[in-house]
Amino acid sequence: MGSEHRRDSWRCDRPALLLTLWRWIMPFPSERTGYLRAYVLKMEIRPLLMCFALCAVYATSKPTEKKDRVHHDAPLSSKEHDDDTNFDYDHDAFLGEEEAKTFDDLTPEESKNRLGKIVDRIDADEDGFVTEAELKAWIKKAQKKYIYDNVERQWKDFDMNNDGMISWDEYKNVTYGTYLDDPESDDGYNYKQMMARDERRFKMADGNGDHIADKEEFTAFLHPEEYEHMKDIVVLETMEDIDKNGDGFIELEEYIGDMYNHEDEMDEPEWVATEREQFSEFRDKNKDGKMDKDETMDWILPADYDHAEAEAKHLVYESDTNKDGKLTKEEILNKYDLFVGSQATDFGEALVRHDEF
Repeated sequence: MGSEHRRDSWRCDRPALLLTLWRWIMPFPSERTGYLRAYVLKMEIRPLLMCFALCAVYATSKPTEKKDRVHHDAPLSSKEHDDDTNFDYDHDAFLGEEEAKTFDDLTPEESKNRLGKIVDRIDADEDGFVTEAELKAWIKKAQKKYIYDNVERQWKDFDMNNDGMISWDEYKNVTYGTYLDDPESDDGYNYKQMMARDERRFKMADGNGDHIADKEEFTAFLHPEEYEHMKDIVVLETMEDIDKNGDGFIELEEYIGDMYNHEDEMDEPEWVATEREQFSEFRDKNKDGKMDKDETMDWILPADYDHAEAEAKHLVYESDTNKDGKLTKEEILNKYDLFVGSQATDFGEALVRHDEF
């Protein structure tokens, strides 16, 4: 029944799966997860694999299409951050854009009531105060809601015994079932290598080493670039992808070759020359002609400006009436219009309160 359900789901969602196949050949680890392989390996979908092959050929035949492996945090909001005009940016930053919209038609009383419940969730240590660190953690989680939604969608495909956990064996059997049944088959995919790579990442995400992942650990497995303790595996997998001679370093030609197929064009696009300069001037910090692990991490996981931390500091500064560096629920609710929207918010009064603080 479960197998048939998954097969029917694939038939209904073929365009989405094709998009996933396309993303699989793109650089970010979170885009190349076992979710795709769980379907590709379990089902007899030769036509779809052919489509994937064509997509891959198309990708490599477009030498002017630049591949970007650098991971940047998305902005907290598409709106301008100008508290003198409105608090829309703060609402989006605090709740996420989609969730923020759900407050727009609420009365102030309803907004305060919902905000109060959110404050209880933000106060992780339940000491009655919300700190900058707790606010920052909340904002980061709100901004990554799409990731958690993605994990929820995938969860049922791998939690085969419905115990609320996913073991390595469950993931392995769903993802590599066909290969495990016939390890001698040769269809052009190195499943043994793929499985070893997945197991290594699974173990890294599995904090207590029991070979069983809860929701947070499985999220770290699928989206390692979002977790500090998973960054080493992101760098390692990236280097393995690019380091063609296997010497443990990324040389200039390997770096360029990863993003540009020069075989089909006589003249390099201008951006390729720029990337060569970037490699020499900024990527290769010790000027030895290649990138090591640390240099690769600086490249693909740059230490960007922390928007979540800046917004947390801003919310505390604007709401902390006694200036003790942390917020009570009362302080937050008194400035509810800064945190959430409502149907009847009088922005003129909000500006008065803003000036008073």
